[in-house]
Amino acid sequence: MNYHRAKRLEAAENVVTIELPTLHADQVKAYLVTGRFKAIRCGRRWGKTTYGVTIACDDAAKGKLHGWFAPDYRRLSVAYNMALDILGPIIRRSSRNEGVIQTEYGGQIDFWTLEDENAGRSRKYHRVTGDEVAFTKPDMMGVWQKAIRPTLLDYRGSANMLSNTAGNDPENFFWRICNQPEHGFVEYHAPSYNSPLVSKEEIAELRAMYPPLVFLQEYEAEFVDWSGVAFFALQKLLKDGQPVPYPTICDTVFAIVDTASKTGTANDGTAVTYFATTKLIGIPLIVLDWEIVQIEGATLVNWLPSVFKRCEELAKVCKARFGTIGAVIEDQNSGIVLLQHAKNNNWPAHPIESKLTALGKDGRAIDASKYVHQEFVKFSDVAYNKVTTYKEVTRNHLLGQVTGFRVGDKDNAKRADDLLDTFTYGIALALGNPEGF
Repeated sequence: MNYHRAKRLEAAENVVTIELPTLHADQVKAYLVTGRFKAIRCGRRWGKTTYGVTIACDDAAKGKLHGWFAPDYRRLSVAYNMALDILGPIIRRSSRNEGVIQTEYGGQIDFWTLEDENAGRSRKYHRVTGDEVAFTKPDMMGVWQKAIRPTLLDYRGSANMLSNTAGNDPENFFWRICNQPEHGFVEYHAPSYNSPLVSKEEIAELRAMYPPLVFLQEYEAEFVDWSGVAFFALQKLLKDGQPVPYPTICDTVFAIVDTASKTGTANDGTAVTYFATTKLIGIPLIVLDWEIVQIEGATLVNWLPSVFKRCEELAKVCKARFGTIGAVIEDQNSGIVLLQHAKNNNWPAHPIESKLTALGKDGRAIDASKYVHQEFVKFSDVAYNKVTTYKEVTRNHLLGQVTGFRVGDKDNAKRADDLLDTFTYGIALALGNPEGF
């Protein structure tokens, strides 16, 4: 593959030029590593997707068949759009619905989500790429062995498995191919700062911004053992060991609502957490109050006005300059009904962006951690001292869910986490960029 000049290809009587992305020096090192199967363990912003798409497009331009595998459609669509732009002048046929791009020279890239355990079956490839494979379902090793690996038989094809890490989990597919030689993978380790596009100053800022273990996992791409680690430290949510009073003035007040998908003994309830945010003075984000209830889906629409009423009360108490923006609601389960009902009644309700919901619980927690670590988020005395009974348990449920959260802990799925979701959503939307990151 030529890294430094455009790929020149002859189509009919014309010469067509396509421009492949130029790989940086560390990506070139990864490419040159000897091995049929490669596990490329890289930190954020190293450029794993660009690296993989560049190779896939080079294959397709040369008339080869390439299989691209990603954990979900959101990640898949990023790679598809990149490949579409690069191969544009030589595309014979493309279909987003079918997940295919074919070139004038017989090459093809097939795009598969790993939500399908049969992804790739019946196909044959010269090479396959797995993107963010540490974040696939627990049966990924079986998918590799039974569905993807057989696609390489016809051409004795190769594989690139690209990912950041997701904890120190011996059951995780990416951990296994990086640490267990019997699977036949050669590992290449690429921390974020191996990329010349990431400045040393930026890395220094990120190191100070994130909790140490988060930086180690996200940017140094190390397999971090999270067992027993309280992800959101209580002292970071207090000031001098104490909760803070309500602000005497703030910018705005808002609520985050996470709705139940079912009732009875299920984990899910309907949770709401109220926040005050200030950009210029004081504490950037204060948790004002919270509530968690079990309500039948049909009666949630009768409960929702109480959220708007509480927002107005808090806006008055905290002297919100811009009043309340109302409720931001997860656009899933019963939340879909609530959003539609609010729209019909002109109530101030807004959906949470799908990109943020798709990030997943661990991803949202990691994103929120930098703001908690920098002490931009504090509990008010009302939120800190509040105790309610929920599912026959009396305690501060918000505090318990937030301080009890563990990244990568399989037992998290068994615990109630409705208020935790409202907490991380609130931080992302108040302190992140417009999309909540």
